[in-house]
Amino acid sequence: MPTTESQELSTPSRTSIAIVRRELILLGIALVAGFILIPLAIWLVGNRILGPYTHGLDPSAGGPMRLLGDFYAGLTHGSVIFWCVALGPILLISLFRLFWGVIRFTPPTPT
Repeated sequence: MPTTESQELSTPSRTSIAIVRRELILLGIALVAGFILIPLAIWLVGNRILGPYTHGLDPSAGGPMRLLGDFYAGLTHGSVIFWCVALGPILLISLFRLFWGVIRFTPPTPT
């Protein structure tokens, strides 16, 4: 029969489960933003400033879904700039956390 000490070591605490859940939700939101929302925002701003999105010589084949298709094609071809757009939210969150940790870091005081 296992002791309560070994049970406590083998089961994750509620705090660690909450942290993992929070991190997964944040990762999911960042991925949805990078793979869907930011390309659509790029299309929206480009459409308002530069005019309608056309694909090659066919002006009727443009639009946000066509831009998403071209974006995913760029991802599959391994274009660095497309991957920077897709992973940008995750990288920005990570950089923010790094800088926040550096700012909030206090070295231990010697006793």
